[in-house]
Amino acid sequence: MSRIRHIRGSRLAAAGTAATTAVLLAAALAPAPAGAADRPDRATAIANAATALVHQAARLGLTPAQGTTVRDVVVDADGSQHVRYDRTYRQLPVLGGDFVVHLAPGGSYRSADRATGRAITVPTTTPTVKAPEAADLATAALRAVNAGELLKRVTAKPQLVVDALHGAPKLAWRTDVVGQDSLGNPVARTVLTDARTGRQIDAWDSIETATGDGKSLYSGTVALETTQSGSTYQLKDPTRGDTYTGDAANKTDLCFLGICLSRAPATLFTDPDNHWGTGAATDRSSAAVDAQYGTDETWDYYKNVHGRNGIAGDGKGSYNRVHYGTNYNNAFWDDTCFCMTYGDGDGSTFGPLVALDVAGHEMSHGVTSKTAALTYSGESGGLNEATSDIFGTLVEWYANNSSDLGDYLIGEKIVRSGFGQPALRFMDKPSKDGNSADCWSSSVGNLDVHYSSGVANHFAYLLAEGSGAKTLNGVSYNSPTCNGSTVTGIGRDKLGKIWYRALTVHMTSSTNYSGARTATLSAAKDLYGAGSAEYNAVAAAWTAVGVG
Repeated sequence: MSRIRHIRGSRLAAAGTAATTAVLLAAALAPAPAGAADRPDRATAIANAATALVHQAARLGLTPAQGTTVRDVVVDADGSQHVRYDRTYRQLPVLGGDFVVHLAPGGSYRSADRATGRAITVPTTTPTVKAPEAADLATAALRAVNAGELLKRVTAKPQLVVDALHGAPKLAWRTDVVGQDSLGNPVARTVLTDARTGRQIDAWDSIETATGDGKSLYSGTVALETTQSGSTYQLKDPTRGDTYTGDAANKTDLCFLGICLSRAPATLFTDPDNHWGTGAATDRSSAAVDAQYGTDETWDYYKNVHGRNGIAGDGKGSYNRVHYGTNYNNAFWDDTCFCMTYGDGDGSTFGPLVALDVAGHEMSHGVTSKTAALTYSGESGGLNEATSDIFGTLVEWYANNSSDLGDYLIGEKIVRSGFGQPALRFMDKPSKDGNSADCWSSSVGNLDVHYSSGVANHFAYLLAEGSGAKTLNGVSYNSPTCNGSTVTGIGRDKLGKIWYRALTVHMTSSTNYSGARTATLSAAKDLYGAGSAEYNAVAAAWTAVGVG
């Protein structure tokens, strides 16, 4: 089923290269030679980590009943290695079983970060609640959160898992349920059900939420790398993994039992003269220009600032679908197709949702899914959404486009008068949207993830710009602190580097706000040193939003 993340509601998944612990215990792999002059490559890092898993199995809570899967690898400039794993128990995925192994440049074990410190075991892997009942419960949950809406084509796909995210590990059903609203647009929810009692454990929304030139809707005239094919040009970028943009023709996906039988078409845009769009919505290519440009800038930001080659870090491009659905007021990233999808909006609440910060936001959900895979509920879900807001904002600043100057407003280009406010979210003072939290409290995790994200968004603004009143690129800000302190910012570049390091090296699927403070302090220590001005600024900014 689609793993999707919306600009207003989202979802995601993780993947990797399998190698069971039982096999590792039988055949250890040798570490790279100590003091090697060359920086270790991905394969060497994985081999070193495999050895560490053998020798550190007890510390990591690994047993012969468990399997491990490599999800991501980060190798620092000094050769330090960080290998991220997912875990299975008797071949069942373990939610919250993920961990990161940290290795010295020579390949020796340093430490590890685990999503849970509990022993991962369950008495039986035979459920009392059967799959059809779990599917019915999940379907009822989807209908309940869409009360008043006549849903159609509703299907549910249960998967048996071990849940280690919510207290003691237990056997559970993770059910992805998807349907369509009255306009044919997708609605979806992931429901976690106790496989012994049928009690709902958790649930969350699952629709997470450019060399020619093009005239865009929001970003003016922009350069586009394209592909010539005979006498025409294709809106496909060979310099960025063959990323391309296609027309969904206002159709939607058809999915059944969690499997998409057909997808809305992504008919590749072509042009005879390599000059794309008119800057008006009446020309279907104009929205395509925005989407392709947003993809390009997001790709360039991650590559040039963080050294990440593509969303998955593998150099492969994604693709965009524009003109999806009817009056569809959303945009989403979908891991299963590795693609971005944009609605046209209804014209009164939203215009076409192809703005630059929206592209950066949604594609950053893809980065999160390939790294920390922050669970999309509770405080972890708020951090997931905030990660996309932070990086979507940093992409906008990075692009330095005079038609869409950098700011700390989310989605300001797509809102219309019917929305009632000038942006979706406000990072300097999140509560200005009427729902988001400025400060942490014990109840923050109960909010919708788009509102609990406010705490991290507020932290990010304070870390970059500091507290108090100021005007940036013509936008006025006045960011308060929750404890009355004064915070001095360290700039956007350092914010981005610290958050990216924390996301890719230190956070896990269960990271909450307290864990995010620890992860970002660890990142600041890695990058700038313990007790540095940057380290102290991170601590001060978290304290200023109530995370101590």
